Amino acid sequence: MRAFALAGALVAGVGLAGPAGTATAAEDSAVKPAVVGATPAVAWGTCSSDTLAGVPADQVQFYSCARYRVPIDHDNASLGTIDIALLKRAARTPGKRVGSLFLNPGGPGGSGLTMPIGGQYYFQPQVLDRFDLIGFDPRGVGESNPLRCFTTQEDADEVFSALVGVPLSRAEISGTLAGYRDYGRFCRNNAGSLLNHMSTKDVVRDLDTLRAAVGDQKLTYVGFSYGTLIGSTYTSMFPKQSRAIVIDGNVDPALRTSDGVEYDRERAQGFEIALDGFLKRCDQAGAKCAFSDGNPRAKFDELREYLRKQPITLPGADPIDISRFTGGVSSALYSPARFAALAEDLQALYTVIHPAGAQAQTLQAKPMQALTAGKQGLADQNPDSPYTSDDSYFAVNCSDKPFRINQEQVPGIAAKWERESRTFGRYQAFADTAACPVWPAKRPDVYRGPWRAKTDVPVVVVGNYYDPATQYKFAQRMAAELGNTRLLSVDAFGHCILGDALGVDQAVADYLTDLKVPANGQVFQPNVQPF
Repeated sequence: MRAFALAGALVAGVGLAGPAGTATAAEDSAVKPAVVGATPAVAWGTCSSDTLAGVPADQVQFYSCARYRVPIDHDNASLGTIDIALLKRAARTPGKRVGSLFLNPGGPGGSGLTMPIGGQYYFQPQVLDRFDLIGFDPRGVGESNPLRCFTTQEDADEVFSALVGVPLSRAEISGTLAGYRDYGRFCRNNAGSLLNHMSTKDVVRDLDTLRAAVGDQKLTYVGFSYGTLIGSTYTSMFPKQSRAIVIDGNVDPALRTSDGVEYDRERAQGFEIALDGFLKRCDQAGAKCAFSDGNPRAKFDELREYLRKQPITLPGADPIDISRFTGGVSSALYSPARFAALAEDLQALYTVIHPAGAQAQTLQAKPMQALTAGKQGLADQNPDSPYTSDDSYFAVNCSDKPFRINQEQVPGIAAKWERESRTFGRYQAFADTAACPVWPAKRPDVYRGPWRAKTDVPVVVVGNYYDPATQYKFAQRMAAELGNTRLLSVDAFGHCILGDALGVDQAVADYLTDLKVPANGQVFQPNVQPF
């Protein structure tokens, strides 16, 4: 559906020394917005050819880039500064320009720098005509002083190789928990003071400074997935500086920032809802879905239970074990465009354990299309090759999401969750829930409410019925918690929908350009249904 929807990868920070900020939630109301005119302006310049790779020559003129300096700690200038990387796609009709439209793809840890280049995918022409689209990498991400826990790729590989997605044996469980402890130790030693200033509140204060620095009195913003927490935090902290805010694929901000364990439990349930919807739709599709013969639900459950005991190997392919299977299915559920390939992969695996003559040989010979998507082999590397990724995913999540448990409790939690979410419960428990209790950030400055958004114009909240990563119930809660909102529902699969449902796209375009508030309670259809 879109690459940023898969940005749940491990990513993070910069080596700068100093103590953590200690501002409390009670001080949130005292945060003052940046002032247009009093804030130094962004100095736009040319973009590198690498940044604009793929942009047609006659379109390059619309793009400019910049780096903008912000403090590591907005309340303590002595900690130093970092630079935020920005890219602007200028409005196509300058005479009708409304202002700037800031974009965030989610993650956390997703790079938003080049999002404006694909602006025509997400937005109707009137939005491109009247807004400067601005993409940026949030602090610690990508080109914005990446937060790095490792100095060499070899150290990172050693730690990550110990992490098992669905650990079942005692050795796998203990090895995975130990791997996260090692990860935390590397971060404590190498990430520097930025590690303690990676919360969404820190990002929002950067964003408000950027708003003023581009000359806008109020913020216009579209955020996807985790980007909805940025948007909702902004409207709650700076309601009078919020012009038009669209949030698509919503988190539950109150739950996410108050109880990380329960949030992760419900996130696993969201993937189960999406999987069940996929299997039912496959059954209804008949021959259009390669996995439809028989009972797709029963076949899937049998396949999963088989893989819990041993891997399946197809000719010419690496073995598919329970971790790779679960990760592949969860990834495919993000994008309905991959459903047909997922069904073919599932049927190929099922045929291995239920062979049927020549047909089985044909299916086995087909390479996996969905379950192995995104799997990358490690290139040969020189000793002590530099680590070039970042570790912002956990740096943000483990700052925002409180985990009032010890890591030793995770195996018991995983066992409980997999009884209610058989496919994804254990998988989710051994992600953030296992990592964050041993994450080394100290006293991060986090916004935990209140969430009532007293904005001049309602916030537009968009949610898919079968969104796996941010289940529809989260969108309903987001709308209720912010209060002054309009909830646009979509009878669709996949994570986020903007660009894939014409009715939503037009309503959002009218809202962004003319502040035309959509009617509440509308239900839209996607442009294309699965199968």
